[in-house]
Parts: sequence; C-alpha cells; structure tokens
Amino acid sequence: MYQHVLLVTDLKDDTDLVAQKAKWILDAEPQAQLSVLHIVEETMLGFGYELIPASALQEEIDDTRCQKARVRLAEVLSRNHLEAHHVNIKTAISGRKGIVDYCHQHAVDLVVIGRHKRTGLSAWIAGATADSILPDVDSDLLVVQLAAE
Repeated sequence: MYQHVLLVTDLKDDTDLVAQKAKWILDAEPQAQLSVLHIVEETMLGFGYELIPASALQEEIDDTRCQKARVRLAEVLSRNHLEAHHVNIKTAISGRKGIVDYCHQHAVDLVVIGRHKRTGLSAWIAGATADSILPDVDSDLLVVQLAAE
C-alpha cells in the first residue's frame, strides 16, 4: 500500500497521460497522499569544469518560469481531477537532482513519471530523466511510456 505518491511532470503536451496514471493509482490507494513536482532547471553557465548561476537577472527569469509553471500545473490538476497535498515547483541544476533530492527529503513510496522515447543522438547525449533517477531513488517507480519528442 502506497502512502505518498509523487507525480513528476515536465508540463509538456502529454502530461495528462502521466497524470491519469497517477489518478488510477490514487483511486486504488485512497489513503495515499499526492505530491506533484515540476523542476525548472536553473540557468547555469559553464566555466571549465565549474557551473555557476547565470546572473541575478537570470534569477528573475527563473522566477517567471516558476510562476508560469504554477499556472500550468494548476490547470493539469484541475483537468485531471487530482487533489494534491503538496504542489512543488523547484529549481535545480538538473531535473534528475531535483527529483532525487525531493524523494529523499519527503519519504516518497511511489514516483509516477513519464519517459519520452528517444532515438539516435538525443538518446545517447540526453538520455531520459526516468532512467537516470532509478539508481538513486529508493521508492517504486511507475514509468509511463510516452511518444518520441
């Protein structure tokens, strides 16, 4: 029995498919609480082997991106008839790091996340966030296979 389900979303057009899978789990596990997480990747500049935040101006841009994400996330929850106990828009250096950190800090039992099919060079360079979190998250994962980006 799951107690804490985490819906991770990138807020792309197929977000509803992942949200519906989370709803399906929550309907079967009425005692479980739902948290929703969207990661806004921080804008970073690379200098050699170091990454640093782009600038104070970029912080304002990241804040604007977070505000837009909050609005879109509220629409997704409403459209899919989901009531979340916690809705989080986090900034992190990467989606992977943000998800792993959240899971460790909040005792998540199940992560529901979408995975876009990637082929060719994009599969080799970028990989999939769902694949990258597997070794570092102790909870179960429900990976929803999505169409190619």
